[in-house]
Amino acid sequence: MDVAVVDFTAADAPERFAESLRETGFAVLVNHPLPWSLVEQIYTEWSELFDSPAIDTYDIDPNGEIGWFPADRSETAKGSSVPDLKEFFHVYDWSVYPTEVSDAAMEYRRIALDVALTLLDWVEASTPPDIAARLSMPLSQMMDGSTRSLLRVLRYPPLPDHVPVGAVRAAAHEDINLLTVLPASDQPGLELLGADGEWFPVPCDPGSLAINGGEMLDLATDGYYPATTHRVVNPVGDAALVPRMSLPMFLHPADDVVLAQGRTAYDFLQERIAELRGDG
Repeated sequence: MDVAVVDFTAADAPERFAESLRETGFAVLVNHPLPWSLVEQIYTEWSELFDSPAIDTYDIDPNGEIGWFPADRSETAKGSSVPDLKEFFHVYDWSVYPTEVSDAAMEYRRIALDVALTLLDWVEASTPPDIAARLSMPLSQMMDGSTRSLLRVLRYPPLPDHVPVGAVRAAAHEDINLLTVLPASDQPGLELLGADGEWFPVPCDPGSLAINGGEMLDLATDGYYPATTHRVVNPVGDAALVPRMSLPMFLHPADDVVLAQGRTAYDFLQERIAELRGDG
């Protein structure tokens, strides 16, 4: 699968990015505003926190929205019967934040959100009039008043001695949201499903940003911008003893935005959350 590598500063970046998102559901950005040194700092700080007893004090809140989601209560991808082999911490601009780490993740969240909003503007500008006419409102306006955009500090622990049958770091899935901004991980493993049905490994080149479209963008544009199916495969050999860090930033519209056929972003999100918990 040919994935466009787009220079964020290039004059034709908006058009090239939107074209890649349309054709593959995915693009790679270089020369973007997110400092790689900031990403590395977060990986180091949060990996230490995940290994610390202090992480227990940030257990999931009663609503299941914020805090630390331990590996034994991980998500189960839609269509899968086995939970993913991962743990993560949800960071919003209004949520609990660990005192054991610096504010680097909050700074990263701010910059990543700005990048995501810029990319959504690029998508909006490149959307054909007949597709734009199907939207309940312009894509950029869907973000007005949104409090849902989420930074997930994610760690895939070393594989256990006995991996449950069928368990992988992240089973094949599509993201729920409009766009996902993802810096390179510190370890390989991310793969995308191409239109030809083959899995494509995503290079983890330091400083690159992977961007993919989510189900909400797919639904709102009636499939014009497809949601990207992706997974994180289990490492083998010595690599199985090494954890993997990741920092996806999920761009979510406001709750009352109508995506399609009267379905609001809130309704759609709750449906998907129930599936991830294994409730549906």
